[in-house]
Amino acid sequence: MHPPEHVVAALRALPRPACGYVYDTAALRTRAAAVRAALPAGAVLLYAVKANGHPDVVRTLARACDGLEVASGGELDLAVAAGARRIAFAGPAKTDAELAAAVTAGAQVNVESAHELRRLARAAHAAGATADIAVRVNRASTTLPGTHAMTGAPTPFGVDEDQLPDVLALAAAMPDIRVRGFHLHAVSNNLDATAHAAFVADAVTWSVATAARHGIDLRVINVGGGLGVDYRTDATIDLAALRAGLAGAGVPDGVELVFEPGRILAADAGWYAAEVLDLKRTHGRTFAVLRGGTHHFRLPAAWGYSHPFTVLPVDEWPDDLPRPEVTGTEVDAVGELCTPRDVLTRGQWVDRLRAGDLLVFGRTGAYGWDISHHQFLRHPPPDFAIV
Repeated sequence: MHPPEHVVAALRALPRPACGYVYDTAALRTRAAAVRAALPAGAVLLYAVKANGHPDVVRTLARACDGLEVASGGELDLAVAAGARRIAFAGPAKTDAELAAAVTAGAQVNVESAHELRRLARAAHAAGATADIAVRVNRASTTLPGTHAMTGAPTPFGVDEDQLPDVLALAAAMPDIRVRGFHLHAVSNNLDATAHAAFVADAVTWSVATAARHGIDLRVINVGGGLGVDYRTDATIDLAALRAGLAGAGVPDGVELVFEPGRILAADAGWYAAEVLDLKRTHGRTFAVLRGGTHHFRLPAAWGYSHPFTVLPVDEWPDDLPRPEVTGTEVDAVGELCTPRDVLTRGQWVDRLRAGDLLVFGRTGAYGWDISHHQFLRHPPPDFAIV
């Protein structure tokens, strides 16, 4: 995937040796509009800040979406600073200070356990406020495909479905808590639009029945995110098929259907580039050694795949030493860390590659810099450019 010209210009402007991210705000807005068009009329679209917490990205998507989903006090601060119209606060390890801040910010809290519910009620009482919540439920089974299962398995996320009656009874006895519905995020990075639409329809059916059984005035069904992209190709979950499948979701009047995607909104708006510092061959493999690596972009190493790159030629060579070059060969793109696991790509063919050229990695706007081990070896961070 070759970057557009305005991104190329920003990459070429990076200081040398070049290493940096470029985030395209127009691409963020375009993708947000496309995702919104795939959702049922009246659905609520929140951006999951965990995908990319750069303030400019957060600010852009706070405006392009209906609000933000956060999972920490730091993300909550970003959301407030961005002027988010609506905030949902999730995550299994909220501190007392974070719960108090959520109450102050007017965020809807996706409650993860009975103990968290009690602590939230205490915070709301201290603030003289009523906390709106959705109970996050780890349902007994889900069949949704994806890279990370959140429910239907032993995970730290949500209330076990068998324990839900006790948690709802506890909430009903708390005057400072108002149960608005359920949070049912199930999986990360699903590419099957038909399956995703079926999951949403099932979540609606389950929520309506569960609310009726427990006397809940159902107002919110939060189905989370999970709309996927394939980093090895240009494939994305089929939004047209998703739109068609969601047409029969059957959301009752007066109930908001909430979506919280992150990856699909931000991935294609980001580009990571790293300059080739050296080219070398050892034990039959050719290595492009980069100013950068997994401490900036950890996802390929974490998920065990090769992230494709584009060569951006740089003709200037100010050094008076011979310029290393390879032609017609496969190369492994590796970083500057002192570990053999610092690998972004293995075995990608290049027609020509020289020291000083840039390798550009597309689809790095989500779960790139934000999940990486920045401090290992204390190399300088990448530059960031917003276009």
